[in-house]
Amino acid sequence: MASNPLTSHVLDTATGKPAVGIPVTLSKFENDVWRQISRKWAFQDTANRLRWTGWKSDIIEEFTPSKYKLTFETLAYYEGRGEKTFYPYIDVIFEIERSEEHYHVPILLSAYGYSTYRGS
Repeated sequence: MASNPLTSHVLDTATGKPAVGIPVTLSKFENDVWRQISRKWAFQDTANRLRWTGWKSDIIEEFTPSKYKLTFETLAYYEGRGEKTFYPYIDVIFEIERSEEHYHVPILLSAYGYSTYRGS
């Protein structure tokens, strides 16, 4: 198991800076339903990456091959800036095939669009 099995970050492409303070929920797909594992707020470390390891100790046991969903509540971020957004939240669904690898799921965000990819 990787010491930090999952990280993420959100970059506001309009400002070129991290989008700090977005609530992010991690869920796991089990028995045909999404079960919430953890919830954090971006960002948690000096590299502006959201890390789950150490925040909630049972994530390591939870992080097994399966489908996962990160829900980024972007509405709170834009409301805090006094701006509107077309996407009040973003769900990113991905599949973990090997739990011993590190997975990084970044978001490039603007008020009217976003993109994601598997990072390193």
